[in-house]
Amino acid sequence: MKLDFERLIRFDQLVKKKVRGLLAGADEAGRGPLAGPVVGAVVIFPGESCPQGLHDSKKLSPARRRHLFWEILRSGLVGIGLVDVPTIERINIHQASLLAMKRAVLGLGRTPDFLLIDGRFTLDLPLPQRAVVRGDAKSASIAAASIIAKVYRDAWMSGLDLEYPGYAFSRHKGYGTREHMARIQSQGPCPEHRISFLSNVLAGNAWAVSPAGDQPCV
Repeated sequence: MKLDFERLIRFDQLVKKKVRGLLAGADEAGRGPLAGPVVGAVVIFPGESCPQGLHDSKKLSPARRRHLFWEILRSGLVGIGLVDVPTIERINIHQASLLAMKRAVLGLGRTPDFLLIDGRFTLDLPLPQRAVVRGDAKSASIAAASIIAKVYRDAWMSGLDLEYPGYAFSRHKGYGTREHMARIQSQGPCPEHRISFLSNVLAGNAWAVSPAGDQPCV
């Protein structure tokens, strides 16, 4: 874990040597679920303020992610952007993911001088930027953004569990687990379900994947 953390820090340090000013990392959470919003996050660590133990959010326990969430908020500059289900349905999940990260950058309060984005695509913003494939496992600032986005979205889904009891959103966070699929089939979808994707899944044209990366649950 220590070596992974040092590698993340070193990646950002090498980028900072070529960039004058503030370096930011952006990531999103919620591309794969059948329900709920997609959430984007962006993080700037001024100076050497990066908290110890940063890692790709997918490789951290929920408790560790929550701990680091608050450490990142204390030590960094953070922006969060959310795209709701009606917008996802209207513009598709790919565009919604980019929009969520764009909204996060616009909500930062400070304009970064250079932006690292997890994935293969840059954002529609007049900023110098670079897309980094699997960036949450390479860059400290992107890893921090992945933690912020994941924890924020998980909390949002737990809130939806209170609004729409019976779907167990607090447990599966909208992913296509067997429990979630069974509840959809017995109760029908709620307004927070992505109907276009859900229709494809139920028709056997797409896979629903659990947050743990389990086999398809249909």
